[in-house]
Amino acid sequence: MTDEKNPSAGEKNPGAGAKAYDAIKAMILDGRLKPSASYLEAELAEWIGVSRTPVREAGLRLEREGLVKVRPRRGLLILPVSAEDMTEIYQLLTALEPLAAELAAERGLSAEQAKAMDNATTRMERALAEDNLVAWAEGDDEFHALLVEAAGNKRLIEATARYRTQVHRARMATLSLRPRPEQSTVDHRVLLDCLLKGDAKGARDVHVAHRQAAGQMLTELLAQHRLDNL
Repeated sequence: MTDEKNPSAGEKNPGAGAKAYDAIKAMILDGRLKPSASYLEAELAEWIGVSRTPVREAGLRLEREGLVKVRPRRGLLILPVSAEDMTEIYQLLTALEPLAAELAAERGLSAEQAKAMDNATTRMERALAEDNLVAWAEGDDEFHALLVEAAGNKRLIEATARYRTQVHRARMATLSLRPRPEQSTVDHRVLLDCLLKGDAKGARDVHVAHRQAAGQMLTELLAQHRLDNL
């Protein structure tokens, strides 16, 4: 239950902030919190089972990621994502993530990184074989996060994290509309092979083509189905 009589309870429990952040983000990504709608801190706190303080902290963090706008005394406004937004986001990711792939290949993957990326790719392959597109999308998101982390550039990680979240949100909304991601899955395996071989140019080229194709497909789906308020 919400601890309205003790608003400092969230401050005494650092885990409450993470709980609120994870819960609100999940509700945005799966559509339980609707685009362009506003939600008061009190109601979110009651749903999640924390006080208002961690909800407020989570809101500020989500605002930095471009998912909400914090409005004093009016709660959190869930920001929509349009086809135009996706076009701009993919332009950025198509420039930044291939750089990450190139840097990761030049640095070389550690055994732990290689195993994690192989596991994410295997999850995608298995999910596709089982026709489980939700699990496929989760594996895809994990792979891209691992890729950027492997580049070893903190600013690159920060620059891409916000936009990958927006892409994941749009992807989840269009999973049932898109063609089966056969080539996308193959691209991940080919990219991983380039990384393991230290082929920086190959890694960049593969990932440029991958992001360009994904961006074109997703923005066309959003425009075609008039999904301009995700």
